[in-house]
Order: sequence, then structure tokens, then C-alpha cells
Amino acid sequence: MNETIRFLQDVQIPFLENEAMKAHTSFRTGGPARLFAEPQNESQLSALLSHCFATRQTPFILGNGSNLLVSDKGIDGLVISMNALDEIRQIDDTTFYAAAGVKLIRLCKLALEQSCAGLEFAYGIPGSVGGAVFMNAGAYGGEMKDVVQTVQHLTIAGVPGALDAPALDFGYRHSAYAENGCIVTGAIFRLQKGDPAEISEKMNELLGRRKDKQPLEYPSAGSVFKRPTGYFAGALIEQCGLKGKRIGGAAVSDKHAGFIVNVGDATTQDVLDLIAYCQTTVQETFGVRMEPEIRMVGIR
Repeated sequence: MNETIRFLQDVQIPFLENEAMKAHTSFRTGGPARLFAEPQNESQLSALLSHCFATRQTPFILGNGSNLLVSDKGIDGLVISMNALDEIRQIDDTTFYAAAGVKLIRLCKLALEQSCAGLEFAYGIPGSVGGAVFMNAGAYGGEMKDVVQTVQHLTIAGVPGALDAPALDFGYRHSAYAENGCIVTGAIFRLQKGDPAEISEKMNELLGRRKDKQPLEYPSAGSVFKRPTGYFAGALIEQCGLKGKRIGGAAVSDKHAGFIVNVGDATTQDVLDLIAYCQTTVQETFGVRMEPEIRMVGIR
């Protein structure tokens, strides 16, 4: 780590030691990261990745932390935050580039300003472009695969590259980046012209539905489980009578059983225990195995 600290200082990349990950995850849980670095541009990111590759380190790449559960023991290594990579620009009337750290809500608002439709489904998703592309985020019938034309990335050695839509292997909460090891640095979105009043109405409608049905007043990581084939995870959990079930500071939401929320200084272990309890109960009751959708780090 000392070598990496010297490198960060030489390249002038901002960093922190023993930074609490609970400050960087929407669940508000997680222990300390040994090193937490925030490259200010793609050049710094490339240099840092090259350094990690040469020193045989595997850094953890952090987006907005909105679909993430980090061990209470933290991360004994380097965390690279993508938040500072927030460039966004319009390429032509219906095409936009957004860097990995751009919040989806900001991209949606820009599309509305330019009378472009297609991203309404993403309005209110509490994530960034990089994470959304990585997991093909979606809601209300829309997904990233519907609007992403090209994804730009860096390899683990810091070498730039790109994948066009046919090579992205988009599926349910999946993309090629789940396997290829590359780091998403930005994406090009292809939208279509629309009526701004209709776009705005749709965005507000979907945001209203989120507020009505989702426990946005508590820290969470969104839907905990992937949708089992032929079922809805939230409905299965609710039918098992688990709404309000609590372990430590973690609880199954009373508003939406597909959400686990932090209602009282929960630990990651509280969340894990509650996930396991829901899985076991649903398995025993319905014979359905539920798979977590949340990305877990430092957890075995």
C-alpha cells in the first residue's frame, strides 16, 4: 500500500486512508476501505489502473454505491471512486455522451431539456451511468439496453476501448462487463425526439409511483432479489408474512416487501441475516430459490 500511496501523491489523485464505506453506500453500512482514491479524470484513472496492474492489485471500482453491500470488515485494498468522472455532453439532436460518474437523474433531466424521449424509466433510479450500464439497470418496462448505443471502457491495465450494442450482451441485470473485467468509463445514449410535456408527465408519473410504492425515506439498496422466473420476489416475501420482519437495524419494508431497509444503524451482517431469513422462508413455503440482486463485496 505504501507504494500505491506514493503513486497517488505523485499523480495528485485525491485519496483517503481507512475511509468508512458506509459513507459511500446507499445502505449506509460497510467497514473501512484501506485506501479510497478518486481520480479526477480518465487520464488519472488510466494511470492508476496501469499502476494496479503492474503491482498486481485488484482495485474495487465504486459507482454511486446504490446497489452495494460491503462487509462490516471493510475492504482491505484500494477502492477507486468514479464520482469525479461526471462529464456529460450532447453529440447531436438525439445522442448524448455521459461519463460513468454521471447520476442518472441528471442525464434524464438533460434529455428532457432537449425534448428527447427514452430515458423516462430511469428517472429516480438512484445510480450512476457506470453502474447502470454494468448491471443493465431498468424499471417500469425500460432498460439500459434500450437506449445505450456504445460503451467506452478501460481494461484492467488502463487501456481504452469500446463495445457497441451487439457486443454488450445485455440481459436481465447483466452486461458483458460482468465477465470481461473492463471498467466502464462512459456511454453513448441514442434517444428519440418527443414532446417535452409528455416526457415530463411520464417522468413525474414514474417518480410518483416510486415514492408511493418504495421506502425512499430509509437507506436501502433498492430491490434486494432478482425476479424469480414466474414470480415476483416482493410478493413471495409478503405472502410469507415477512413485511416488517426485523433483524438488528435491518427490516423488510412495510411499504414494499422486496426492499430491505436500514431502520436503525444496521450492520451489513444484519442485512445478510435478513436476506438469508427471507430466502429460507420463501424456499420452505413456495419451493422458490431467490437470488440476491445486490452486489456484495468482501462477503463470503
